[in-house]
Amino acid sequence: MITVAVVFYSASGSTRQLAAAVAGGAATVPGVNVMQSEIASTDISAGRFCNSKLLEELTSADAIIFGSPTYMGSVSAQFKAFADASSECWEPQLWANKIAAGFTIGTNFSGDQLHTLQYLQILANQQGMLWVGLDNPGNQKGSELNRLGAQSGLIAHSADGLLDETDLLTAHYLGQRVAQLSKKFVG
Repeated sequence: MITVAVVFYSASGSTRQLAAAVAGGAATVPGVNVMQSEIASTDISAGRFCNSKLLEELTSADAIIFGSPTYMGSVSAQFKAFADASSECWEPQLWANKIAAGFTIGTNFSGDQLHTLQYLQILANQQGMLWVGLDNPGNQKGSELNRLGAQSGLIAHSADGLLDETDLLTAHYLGQRVAQLSKKFVG
């Protein structure tokens, strides 16, 4: 059995909706167990992420999909605290050779959301993980998967908290893609 973990922070609920769609996509692949973990405010004390149990659970996963809203051109402070704490896994390379992917959402069409994906990708690379992006080119018409055209991962947009159905379908596809590649890689 392959385990795909989806770890994310959500302030308003839109990142949580994307995480559920990502997890739902991964769960459609036979032989895949999905672990969905939301970074909570109670996980952070004096600016530091303090949930060592979550880090241990992620260490046992075969793939980790990271998610954060884009705030001021990067991940949220809560996700950054989690990423900083993951340095405990860095030196012994506990996450090395795991599959990784990422997703983000913002209120502007750009909002420097690509930087958030690049931050997540660098985090994965520092951990020795193997990054998976989207394998569909995006659509100029906006009606197919990957409507905003990000190849590095999922970028979604919502100005009012309501998610575009295409973004949710792309999130589902990303989860499915990571699960399938994890089975190939681990199996």
